[in-house]
Amino acid sequence: MSPTYDKSNRFIRDYEQMPAAMRARFLLCLRFFVADLLSGHGFRPSLRVKRMENHTGVWEMTFAPDGRATFEYGDEIHPGEPHIKWRRIGTHDVFDRP
Repeated sequence: MSPTYDKSNRFIRDYEQMPAAMRARFLLCLRFFVADLLSGHGFRPSLRVKRMENHTGVWEMTFAPDGRATFEYGDEIHPGEPHIKWRRIGTHDVFDRP
């Protein structure tokens, strides 16, 4: 079992513009995010996954000291497997338009 995902066009542009070290850090933390998502026991505190204030249905994840990614849960593609819609990635600036 593994989660399915989509990436917004904005997420793709944000990701491509990030420095290589920040992209590598995201990919490392993504492995922890997926493992935690599949465990069903919540996310490890270091990822600081939480709902965004004033943005219904949007969540945020910390992957570096100034690295943030926003996402939302989508309808399951495969029954019983979570579906993630990645929205934005980058610095705290992504919170302006998550």
